Amino acid sequence: MPRPARAAPWRLPAVLARGMLVWASVLLWLLWPLGAGGPAAASGAGTGEQWSAAPTPPRGAPRSEARAFFYLEGAPGTVLRDSVALTNDGDAPRIFRLRGAEVPGEDGGGHSAERDEDGTDRDREPGAWIAPARDTVEVPPHTRAEVPLNVTVPGGAVPGDHPAALVVDDGKRTERVRMHLRVSGPTLAALSVEDVSVRERPDGSARIGYTLVNRGNTVLRPRLAVGAEGLFGRLRRQSARTLPVELLPGHRLTRYERWPDPPAADLAEVRLTVTAAGGARDSATASYTAVPWGPLLGVLFVLAGGGVGWFARRRRRVPPRARRSAGYGRPDPAPHAAPSPAPAGPEPADAQPPPGPAPGTTEEAVHPGPRRAAQPRSAPAPGAAK
Repeated sequence: MPRPARAAPWRLPAVLARGMLVWASVLLWLLWPLGAGGPAAASGAGTGEQWSAAPTPPRGAPRSEARAFFYLEGAPGTVLRDSVALTNDGDAPRIFRLRGAEVPGEDGGGHSAERDEDGTDRDREPGAWIAPARDTVEVPPHTRAEVPLNVTVPGGAVPGDHPAALVVDDGKRTERVRMHLRVSGPTLAALSVEDVSVRERPDGSARIGYTLVNRGNTVLRPRLAVGAEGLFGRLRRQSARTLPVELLPGHRLTRYERWPDPPAADLAEVRLTVTAAGGARDSATASYTAVPWGPLLGVLFVLAGGGVGWFARRRRRVPPRARRSAGYGRPDPAPHAAPSPAPAGPEPADAQPPPGPAPGTTEEAVHPGPRRAAQPRSAPAPGAAK
């Protein structure tokens, strides 16, 4: 008796199995950092790496009302006082070092406050005016410490703005707290724009370069307007906009503006106008010559080829006899020398007659021009005397 057929066991298709294996590997790779790094990240967050430095808020005010920068103003020779709050949010004590420094300008300028061995200021920059009550401060964990500051304005300080900064360093990270110092007295806002240039770029645009110089004693935030005039009218007009820079007194800054669509063929004059608060204003110009060298050289080549072809064709159309009659290829004849005139006055008595032909011979007169053939001499008549 034949055995009944048994149904084949169901198996997962190979393609589906490989796909599930790939997806499982991807999920394991994504979830592994979370499971392995979670405790480490949590322990790192609890080590207390956070700290902050800011001007001390008003007495009794919450920490959220802390000032973002210092602002001090006084006459030359005065001492200004303030304090900085150092907050240690970590779980371990932290040592901070404090010093005054210059605020680097947009051009990277600025000086650090340094002192000689005798303690006198090496330079009189605003960073040297700042003197913390303690140069090194240790702050316990979860504690805020307030450190007094003295800012001594020199007697010969120039009135106006003198930006500086208080630098706080814990050995691993450095924070700079801005300090706006203003010396009382007359202020001057003066701004100039120099070294304007226009250069063509390989992508078809142009780059406008210029340098801003703060020649006053106040901090300036310049505004720039760009205009361009060509031979056939206005090419560009950009209204004034505030530049994202802060120009310190005595500092200069070089910047560039992009001109996306300069003319392909024109003679343009680009004008830059800068303004700032306090009535500061200046303008400067630069010329820009746009010449399509490729098409221009092509046109010159075509014109030169046409001129050479026209001359060669005209020369072939003139017959050789006409060229000879017109004088082509024949040098000009030398002019005949004019006879010199005879000297005026009577002949002297002893003057000898000029040599002439022998008696009984004849000589033809010499005339300028082509020589004529000599005539044959005629025979004497019969019966003539011999």
